[in-house]
Amino acid sequence: MPQPVEPWSHVVRLGDTSRALETFELVPDAETRAALAERLDIPKIRKLRFAGRLEPHGRRDWYLFAELGATVVQPCSVTLAPVTSRLDESIERRYLAALPEAPEEGEVEMPDETVEPLPATLDLGAVMAEALLLALPQWPRAEGVEADETAFAAPGVKPMRDEDTRPFAGLGKLMGDREDDG
Repeated sequence: MPQPVEPWSHVVRLGDTSRALETFELVPDAETRAALAERLDIPKIRKLRFAGRLEPHGRRDWYLFAELGATVVQPCSVTLAPVTSRLDESIERRYLAALPEAPEEGEVEMPDETVEPLPATLDLGAVMAEALLLALPQWPRAEGVEADETAFAAPGVKPMRDEDTRPFAGLGKLMGDREDDG
């Protein structure tokens, strides 16, 4: 069963191209930005532009180089007030027909997050949406807002604070007590 096509979809058939450089520029309209904002669960995407090139590499592989520019509105993680953020990201993906094999034993390298299996078709709109999601600030804050420390514990138990988790948190106190003893 085919996947539903999103309004921001822009599908390119990698096998249908004449192995030539393909440039693209996606600038979704207001209605499409609103649909994408709803999907990403944020209040608004004011501006969005995804532009770049898709280059053949070797006989079957493709490389994507793009720039993502966006202005988004998110709720402040402390006050829920609207926070506007400007995002500018460079995106690189490599679509390979044959993925490198993982080592069998010993040290394992972290996988290259820019490498993906070569698809028959590539949805540039989906790449744009994923890049936007990854670029969103995780904890947006309104100007002048600081995160307050909140500590919870059962009744009668002293709550553990961030300072208590630091490995040398009590060293200064111990050294001070030792000097007082003489």
